[in-house]
Amino acid sequence: MYCTKCGVQLCHDTDRFCSRCGARTMAGEEEAPASPRPLMLDRRNKKIAGVCAGFARYLEIDVTLARVLWLALAITTGVGFLAYIAAWLIMPSDEGVVLRTAAAAPQAG
Repeated sequence: MYCTKCGVQLCHDTDRFCSRCGARTMAGEEEAPASPRPLMLDRRNKKIAGVCAGFARYLEIDVTLARVLWLALAITTGVGFLAYIAAWLIMPSDEGVVLRTAAAAPQAG
């Protein structure tokens, strides 16, 4: 593989930058970027409506941590209660939606 800017031969086909001029190469750009996770109510891990579980899945944090943070926000400022109700009404449900992480996991049985 050669640099498209200066024409020097690259050491490895996986080099992302030219060692001579520093230009970005085309190595690794064939991979499609990961699609963002959808923010949806999580009906499987819900306690009340699935809002905290949905945010936990979206932010990739523990659901218990999300619930504690949301409760702390609700108790200290009062905004958490209104935000929870608003999120409950606005966020779509994940019922009938197959997420890629769940679809990619092997099924037992």
